[in-house]
Amino acid sequence: MATITYDNDHVLGSPRPLRVVCIGAGATGLDVTYKIKKHLRNIDIQVYEKNASVGGTWFENTYPGCACDIPAHVYQMSWAINPDWSEFYASGAEILKYLQDAARDNGLEQHIKLRHRVVGATWEESLGIWQLKVTNEGSGEVFSDWSHFIINGTGFLNHWQWPDIEGLDAFGGKKLHTAAWDGKVQLKGKRVGVIGNGSSGIQVVTAIQPGMTNVEAKLACPKLIINRRCPSRSFRTESNMDRDHFRTRVCRHRWGKLRLGSRLSDSQDQKAEYREKPEVLQTYRKAIESNLNSQFKMVFADSPEQAGAKAYLSALMKSRLLGNEELAARMIPDFGVGCRRPTPGVGYLEALQEENSRVVFDPIVKIVENGIELKTGEVVELDIIICATGFDVTFRPHFPIIGRNNMNLSEHWKERPTAYLSFSVPKFPNYFVYLGPYSPFAHGSAFPAIEHTSTYLLRLLFKFQTECYKAVEPKKEAMDDFIDHADHFLTRTVFAANCRSWFKGGKFDGPPMVHPGSRIHWFQMLTAPRWEDWNWTAQKANRFAYLGNGFSSWEEDGRDMAWYMNAQEHDSYDAIRY
Repeated sequence: MATITYDNDHVLGSPRPLRVVCIGAGATGLDVTYKIKKHLRNIDIQVYEKNASVGGTWFENTYPGCACDIPAHVYQMSWAINPDWSEFYASGAEILKYLQDAARDNGLEQHIKLRHRVVGATWEESLGIWQLKVTNEGSGEVFSDWSHFIINGTGFLNHWQWPDIEGLDAFGGKKLHTAAWDGKVQLKGKRVGVIGNGSSGIQVVTAIQPGMTNVEAKLACPKLIINRRCPSRSFRTESNMDRDHFRTRVCRHRWGKLRLGSRLSDSQDQKAEYREKPEVLQTYRKAIESNLNSQFKMVFADSPEQAGAKAYLSALMKSRLLGNEELAARMIPDFGVGCRRPTPGVGYLEALQEENSRVVFDPIVKIVENGIELKTGEVVELDIIICATGFDVTFRPHFPIIGRNNMNLSEHWKERPTAYLSFSVPKFPNYFVYLGPYSPFAHGSAFPAIEHTSTYLLRLLFKFQTECYKAVEPKKEAMDDFIDHADHFLTRTVFAANCRSWFKGGKFDGPPMVHPGSRIHWFQMLTAPRWEDWNWTAQKANRFAYLGNGFSSWEEDGRDMAWYMNAQEHDSYDAIRY
């Protein structure tokens, strides 16, 4: 039996001091900082951001046409509602300003060190802390820091990469990447080649085509292009029984009469109403979000909803490529809707058919001094090459994170990244990663997913600091069971179809790494934490030492000593309460 040393000063429910370090000041870093400040006590949080501003991917991506493919009114935090979005799909610059304003207006900047890059993290078992190495990008100084918890908020779209093409450095013209854009380069009147047709490739081609002498678009693979997230007219399933999940009241009233290419924006009167009547804006936001959440049946490969969506979007693309049967045959994919993320591309298909545009499907052999050499032997002469080739989507961290038994997370994830419920890894105690493998990437706006992850994390931190734990990590068998369930479930979905997707780490085959269920399914899963799936290491030999001196923080001076007779409070046992 363990010897108990009573702490006459410790009251049950008192939170022990914790230091938390968050890596990255994008949406994740801002949300977790805001929530810890608002809901928890006795936690010192420090955010390190490698860039010169908050904003994450929206600070780094500044290429022409950069925008979000999720409606702006639901691409924001619940604690920082913006009624004044200029477009239905906001530009990257507007989203960046939104995040900068949210950080400033909510007092988050004091917790953030800009131009500071975490370059290493090692778990110190004896102390129950992470030892960190941080580089000051301005001075070059490397210094040490420590924390009880690490929150990895770097995201999965933060490490861009050049394409693996021979001779890339031999090109004599200007070479650009969409994720590292040089705004000083003049494109007008130039011969420009764009490699890639993901979201950034679609956006940049549409934006630059009118001013170019020639645009050569090298398409990596077929891609479904949609006008907007909510088509203006409905389609039916093959069984002709159900209306499609896109058609909602929001679509009919707000978009039903819009022509292709129309600007999707709120009028000044609508914006004024949103400012003066927040409940009207909330109703609108919920309608958009409900519409996005209602589409999950479509991801099942053999479902009538999938067949209906495929037929509708294929017909839509054919109508926009009318008279260009060859391009339609090469661009419209055989795989289902959702195998690759469908992209709103108003004007893209039209831009590809303009006189100064050419679509190239032939494989690239190499880059030469004056352009791109194709497998046919043709050399496409260019002044500028734009690589819209995306990011390293393997989930592997780009600095050493060393957990228990000297395990390196990057090496551990080399073959296949796996995580418990997407955010935690066995042998890496007190470590949380946002939007990790098996997150709901394909299910709508990332912001609600980030906020639900923060809520789960705060519950864990509250339990950790009030019950006096030293370390916590998920059990390997719990993670293995979750991954096994996900693998079996996802074989029925379009995510597992034969297409190259960042859902599968940029591969054609391999297991998809998205949540095995709907978005609401994921939210519900997180509302009831399975603490039994975690290994909890107590600070003291007796696990009940946290009970302290026999008094509760709920009976401190001034507290309601009969709170349990209040029905409303009585129903709130899950709330964080000191």
